[in-house]
Amino acid sequence: MAQTTYGQFCPVAMAAEILCTRWTVVLLRELIAGSSRFNDLRRGLPRMSPALLSQRLKELEASGIIHRRPSARDAGAFDYRLTEAGRELEPLVEAFGLWGHRWVDSELSLQRLDAQLLMWDMRRNLDPRPLPAQRTVVQFRYPELPADRRAWWLMIEPGEEIDLCSVDPGFDVDLYVSTDLRTMTAIWMGHDTVATAVDEDRLHLTGDRHLAANMHRWLGLSPFARARQAAT
Repeated sequence: MAQTTYGQFCPVAMAAEILCTRWTVVLLRELIAGSSRFNDLRRGLPRMSPALLSQRLKELEASGIIHRRPSARDAGAFDYRLTEAGRELEPLVEAFGLWGHRWVDSELSLQRLDAQLLMWDMRRNLDPRPLPAQRTVVQFRYPELPADRRAWWLMIEPGEEIDLCSVDPGFDVDLYVSTDLRTMTAIWMGHDTVATAVDEDRLHLTGDRHLAANMHRWLGLSPFARARQAAT
């Protein structure tokens, strides 16, 4: 897989040859989080080029970390799944995230804002249990962003996969969430709270009062923020 070698028999060096190429650990994060289709992996890695993503997937497959199978849902497409060796990397990738959440300056992390990644992460970790047993549509709006990245819609249908849209899906919106991207990212990462942002007039919730009052429950936190809270 690796283009170069450390030339050492040490298992740390040999593992690093596979795992420490650019984007590989972040790609593993997406696979561990449950993304299996090429386009879903791209949505979680918006700054990674399709060509490099394809290359890294081939390398992980050659190393026995993932396997590729024809998709049962989409003709001509493939699903990428972790092998037993790949699943054993989950605590390692989680430890990377927990270390970063604990020791990397939160101000530095909040300088690297990405609306698409934030919304994709929130979409797959949203908890629908506090929501009504009917279609719920939540629009997030970041007024400071360019028009093509300013508005996002989460659509939650009971028993269905949560959908994320960057184009108006045409349904009535139950709750409008307006804030700046930095505030929303800080809330998601556990550095801020919904209640504090509302009190300080940095977060505006318009629409269904029950949805607004329970946002902290259905939105939740980044998995790394939750794991850190559980450990303290």
